[in-house]
Amino acid sequence: MKLNQLLKDVNVLKTNVQPDMEITSVVYDSRKVIPGCMFVAVVGFATDGNKYIPMALQKGAAVVVTAQPQDDSVPYVQVASDRLALAQIGCNFYDHPGDSMQIIGITGTNGKTSSTLLLKHVLECVYGAKVGLIGTMENLIGHTPIPTERTTPESFDLQALLAQMRDAGCRYVIMEVSSHALCLDRVAGLQYAVGAFTNLTEDHLDFHKTMEDYCDAKAELFARCEKAVANLDDEWFDRITKKAACPMITTSVKGDGDLKAGDLELHSDGISFTACYNNETVAVTLPIPGQFTVYNALTVIGCALQLGISLANCAAALKTAKGIKGRVEVVPTPGKDYTVLIDYAHTPDGLENVLLAVKHFCKGRLIAVFGCGGDRDPVKRPIMGRIGTEIADYAIITSDNPRTEDPMKIIEDIRKGVDLTKNTFEILENRPKAIYRAMDIAEKNDIIVLAGKGHETYQEICGVKHHLDEREVVAAYLEETRNG
Repeated sequence: MKLNQLLKDVNVLKTNVQPDMEITSVVYDSRKVIPGCMFVAVVGFATDGNKYIPMALQKGAAVVVTAQPQDDSVPYVQVASDRLALAQIGCNFYDHPGDSMQIIGITGTNGKTSSTLLLKHVLECVYGAKVGLIGTMENLIGHTPIPTERTTPESFDLQALLAQMRDAGCRYVIMEVSSHALCLDRVAGLQYAVGAFTNLTEDHLDFHKTMEDYCDAKAELFARCEKAVANLDDEWFDRITKKAACPMITTSVKGDGDLKAGDLELHSDGISFTACYNNETVAVTLPIPGQFTVYNALTVIGCALQLGISLANCAAALKTAKGIKGRVEVVPTPGKDYTVLIDYAHTPDGLENVLLAVKHFCKGRLIAVFGCGGDRDPVKRPIMGRIGTEIADYAIITSDNPRTEDPMKIIEDIRKGVDLTKNTFEILENRPKAIYRAMDIAEKNDIIVLAGKGHETYQEICGVKHHLDEREVVAAYLEETRNG
């Protein structure tokens, strides 16, 4: 592809190369440079791509794209923003794949994964369509999984993935859209058919610093969509929807939204409610317990309505949905008279929601096993310590993904929020041992909630990912105790 074709719509400040030069490929990782390629030097958090320009040129890069001035000995294009340029170049290189599909973006602190998976199910049931999904658990082209490492891929990789989905015949793409992706221009160049907001609670303040900044980052989604769906009950609703100049459906359980849920029934194996929209009502059931599932269902129904699906057809599709891995997931415990649940809750609000939901139907004690991730917002740690030990009848504070931090330092931060006069918790750093301990003390009708890992099958310690599937840990405990 010609350089000038790749640079279409890019704000170029200066260049010393011929605009019609041929470019073989585009990379932003110097380790992937091949002769004739374009190397986009991006300033990141861990490293600065500009440091690798000499290496890229030595390996045969034809031109460098950078936001920093360069010596004339370097064949370069200086741009106003390296991240925005990378996104725009990706759109041009893959011929704007997003334009060929309807893209639905869902943002918020909690509920994104469940909402995207449920909406995918609805679109497949009602339209028989091939649907792409981009999210925390995995990326999917139809039912074919593609591994993922972050909620929203880097912009160039995102365009490559969208091109795969387009070429595979996807009519719709449903995305979890993170605040980082919006701030860092990973989704630049995309227009959303529908943008949806689930809720906003404390998270990622290591990056955004304040809740206001976090909210404003999420709000950027509504400047990029043709239609919108938003949770009216959330305290940040007004601020997050201020940029929405498109038709919007508001959802509500407590207030007077356009799409309302009433007659709520919360059960141990799911929820049921009556959805009302434009004077039409329909019964909705889902096999996922908790009031948060009602809110997720409203988000899904709102998106479906904006995509032309009737209330009745959406409800019929949701009735056939299955539980979601790592979201209030029941782990088999044959021969035991207690229950083990796995949930991805890793924020204060997420932990509170799942524990309160389980508390509602727990006939015995609620035992919570939880921790907090390393290299992430430390402010939420004592808050989660307070929530976990106040709601659960007994709590075991352990490691989550300590990443590069000292696990006991994270646990100490969590412990600061705990009322030490209550003898209803203990600390056990080793997560498998913490799970064993919970199962050791569990009695008839107790429910153990393993919070934080959810669908993940690894634990990151000292920057290294070690295999850890909590389902396997539970099964190993059962096998060991069965054999005496």
